[in-house]
Amino acid sequence: MRELRPGLFTSLFAEISADGQLKSRTFLTQLANAIERQAKINASSGSHKRGTPTPASPGTGPAVISGTLRRSITHSPVALTGTGWETKVGTGAGISPPYGRTPASRYGLALETGLRNGVTYPFLKPAYRFGITTVAPQLYASIYRAGWPRI
Repeated sequence: MRELRPGLFTSLFAEISADGQLKSRTFLTQLANAIERQAKINASSGSHKRGTPTPASPGTGPAVISGTLRRSITHSPVALTGTGWETKVGTGAGISPPYGRTPASRYGLALETGLRNGVTYPFLKPAYRFGITTVAPQLYASIYRAGWPRI
């Protein structure tokens, strides 16, 4: 046990805060990786050649044609903002399929919001729900459970 002396609580709480910041960044990075990985799985409901019927059914992710959409799914670097740590998972900009159609970032938006033929082929929302309900509690327990400074 440490001796109570001037500045002890200040230094201890600074140490706890720094440790919390590091744990928060680690947690969010691992959660973003898990959501990205699941979104790529969800965006791969079979495969088919361009111009042929899709094997994907409504309510499932899209079928792979060229793999551009799946490859475009990424996350932004984890960064400290004014309110805390932040990252975004979704389709990256500037990646276009080899057959010259809509860029993956717009195609992903159309699929997520149901703009394509009026039917929703989700892959991001279920990945997010999986991350928040299944992965996040496990990560939280493993990252935040041990290793805090003690008074």
